[in-house]
Amino acid sequence: MASQQDYYQTLGVGRTASADEIRKAYRRLARKHHPDLNPGDKAAEERFKKVQEAYDILSDPKKKQMFDQYGFYAENGFPGAGAGAAGPQAGGFDFGGFDFSDFLRSTQGGGAGGARPSPGTDESSGGFRDLFSQFFGGRGKSAQKSPERGSDLEYGLNVDFQQSLKGTQVRLTIQRSDQCPHCNGTGSQGGAQAVCPDCNGSGTVTQMAGAMKFSLSCPRCQGSGRTKNACLACHGDGRIPRPEQVEVRIPQGVRNGDRLRVAGKGNAGTMGAPAGDLYITVRVEPHPFFVREGDDIHIKVPVTVTEAGLGAKIEVPVVDGRALLKIPQGTRNGQKFRLREKGVFNARTNHQGDQIVEVYIESPNVNDERTRELLRELGRVQTEDPRSALWSKV
Repeated sequence: MASQQDYYQTLGVGRTASADEIRKAYRRLARKHHPDLNPGDKAAEERFKKVQEAYDILSDPKKKQMFDQYGFYAENGFPGAGAGAAGPQAGGFDFGGFDFSDFLRSTQGGGAGGARPSPGTDESSGGFRDLFSQFFGGRGKSAQKSPERGSDLEYGLNVDFQQSLKGTQVRLTIQRSDQCPHCNGTGSQGGAQAVCPDCNGSGTVTQMAGAMKFSLSCPRCQGSGRTKNACLACHGDGRIPRPEQVEVRIPQGVRNGDRLRVAGKGNAGTMGAPAGDLYITVRVEPHPFFVREGDDIHIKVPVTVTEAGLGAKIEVPVVDGRALLKIPQGTRNGQKFRLREKGVFNARTNHQGDQIVEVYIESPNVNDERTRELLRELGRVQTEDPRSALWSKV
């Protein structure tokens, strides 16, 4: 049964969208709804499947052409295998009342002494309906199989915070379909396929019904134009699943959710067609105290009452070690300071971000009488009410 969803609407593009616009819309939605980024969200998983289906149709020129012309796509042509569902050209006609006995006699080898079905019987009309259905795509297969590019693979990769900033090289073990080594991708037991004797390699055969001529998918080779003994290793598919190790370079400054492409490491194509690509969605693990915002790194650092009040020079962590930060006298809680070019290097813009340090004043631990006396003395000296501004607004 052909899907009835509007693939253009699923991807959020117009019917005149270019291939590049369709690809960009797919990548944006796939990244948004990918199950790895939405664990446990069944709705997101369903949306991701629809996005994948829409892109599979609209990225393939032949599939897109059929969808644009008829409003649906079906692997076996027009949907519906029963009578009256042979396709738009057939218009749902019922051929049960026609006499196709001459056609049946010619195709079934009936001669003067041969038995033939009576005109108008279920056998005669049913046989023609089957043939007509095959001609219009209801039951038949495509006349000639063509090479198909392999499908893409998606992989989620966790990297730690420091690896995302500096870049790294990782080795992944992925499961992908590859060309069968036993038949060299032909799907044939002998490694090669013979030309089909019934259609001479064309994939189609011709049948006559009086003055009517039908070109049908060859039943012997199923439209491929080649006959073969199926390879025992791949069962005739020409591909086998196997694990493979892939080296992936994680670029410097990669962000959480970035999607990396490894060309040619998706599933193998059929009949010598190129393989698909491997897409890796990066998940950056959070850091205990660094937070990335764009190309800047944010951190909260505690200071003592004395350091904030009198001023001080303190060491603070940065992504590549330590840096000295000057705390001015009278620093307030929550005040922010900028360390130039201590953030993330952006290879695209050739720009180094900054590190933003937010200080918060930590109260002293009062666990002895001497500390209490000093704080009392400070209270007697500093008589200013820090809440006076609040009362002026009441």
